[in-house]
Amino acid sequence: MSKRKQSTNEDSDDGSSDVSLIDVDFDFFDPNPNVDYHAIKRLLSQLFQRDADLFHLHELTELILSQPAVGTTIKTDGMESDPYAILTVLNMHVHKDHPSIKALAAYYLQKSSHDAALHGTLQTLFSQTQNHVGFVFCERLINMPVQVIPPMYKMLTDELKWAVGDNEPYNFTHLLFVSRTYHLTADEESFLSSSAPAKLPTSKKSKKAKNQTQPVVRPVDGIYSFHPEDEVTRQAATHTIDYTFSAAPAEPRDKDAFGLDNRGRLMLVPAEQLSTLVTKMAEVYAVS
Repeated sequence: MSKRKQSTNEDSDDGSSDVSLIDVDFDFFDPNPNVDYHAIKRLLSQLFQRDADLFHLHELTELILSQPAVGTTIKTDGMESDPYAILTVLNMHVHKDHPSIKALAAYYLQKSSHDAALHGTLQTLFSQTQNHVGFVFCERLINMPVQVIPPMYKMLTDELKWAVGDNEPYNFTHLLFVSRTYHLTADEESFLSSSAPAKLPTSKKSKKAKNQTQPVVRPVDGIYSFHPEDEVTRQAATHTIDYTFSAAPAEPRDKDAFGLDNRGRLMLVPAEQLSTLVTKMAEVYAVS
């Protein structure tokens, strides 16, 4: 039985005069060790991109599946189907000797070396045992709507409370959120803007929505979030870094090549801010 069901309507964006709606039911489940291994491993590979091999994904997936009472997957075709999304948290201190956690800690110490404040904070957190750090993994397939994310985080906050009430090691002082970004040069943005086809509103409803849409302002550094909810997480974070991956791309980008320049992001959030973060996320990305 699923933990919860959520229905959404997705507009067909084919430019026709009639708006077509597709009803999709998303079911929320606990991670299932008997079914979810391959799909979760693929989602972790997508999250860490070309640096994924550094983190022993087989062992990391097994570790995630070893704690099915904490975390949520989303499926559309029943418990035995593959998950389209995963959200969970691992205790970096309880599992400090696990090869994946050791690799993640070393990796983010290296990536934060240019940010003295974050680097020093991580060094302190990783070298003591009194305050526990939770590593938050949240990833989904590209076509999954952001509206499915707030319920997952609400379930996570409830599960953490229940686990702490049962004296399980989920009483965190800090949470590390890892996410994905992409970088566009000014030339790439100019090309995308000039090549994007103009579309007329297809209905009064869509016309109103389009009129309310705010223009996207280019970030100073040209770095964009893959996941919209990152903007809410960043507001709650004490430190955020964006970084390039360590492994070289399979095919180096030349001057005239076009393709997403994928990068990573790390956000450090005080655990006491989690409830506020989840409430804000639910407000911003409520199901309409």
